Amino acid sequence: MTKIFITGSAQGLGRGAAEELLAAGHEVIVHARTPGRLAAVADLASRGAQVVVGDLADARQTRELAEQVNRLGAVDAVIHNAGVLSGPSLVAVNVLAPYLLTALVARPARLVYLSSGMHRGGRPRPDLLEGAASYSDTKLFVTTLAAAVARLWPDVLSNAVDPGWVPTRMGGAGAPDDLRLGHLTQTWLATSDDPDALTSGDYWHHRRRATPHPSAVDRAFQDQLLDRLARLTGTPLG
Repeated sequence: MTKIFITGSAQGLGRGAAEELLAAGHEVIVHARTPGRLAAVADLASRGAQVVVGDLADARQTRELAEQVNRLGAVDAVIHNAGVLSGPSLVAVNVLAPYLLTALVARPARLVYLSSGMHRGGRPRPDLLEGAASYSDTKLFVTTLAAAVARLWPDVLSNAVDPGWVPTRMGGAGAPDDLRLGHLTQTWLATSDDPDALTSGDYWHHRRRATPHPSAVDRAFQDQLLDRLARLTGTPLG
């Protein structure tokens, strides 16, 4: 049994991962954006999940969220699932929040970051964090973060996952991929003793390694991105 924290657990892939992990007997910490969203995770709480609350679009609340998680005791894995497709909180939710939580939540054994196949259309320009970043840009940045953590923290298994185009609120009802396959890789990487799951620094799609954007595995770009994130948040990765 392991203890896993999942961001964005009230719906979609995050909720599916939480349900799967609870059914397998793991301890789960689920996350709701606001107190008004607690009803959406009430059934998970009734099955034993612990609940934390915080809006990842707000840096102060993201920091408080990390404190809530740490007060619940050490976690074995974090699945950075939360994300938005567009809007003014795009960079904050998709990039700054996973970075801050990585820096502030007591270091787990495993980290899983939700990417997208669209990250391959991202532009390797850290300055876009303060400008007109697209969804593809943010997913390139978080994929790069996963690879950078794998390099800098050899005691942690850090991987990025493309869940596919799945029928969530973000993906739309007509999305062609299987929803369960969308979260299966995350839960596998977070808990499995399969030798493939005990590797780090990879980019996965449906439990198969895939090739990410070349910049994601470029050390110079990783360092540039981490420097910019540290300046923007006032928090070094550590």
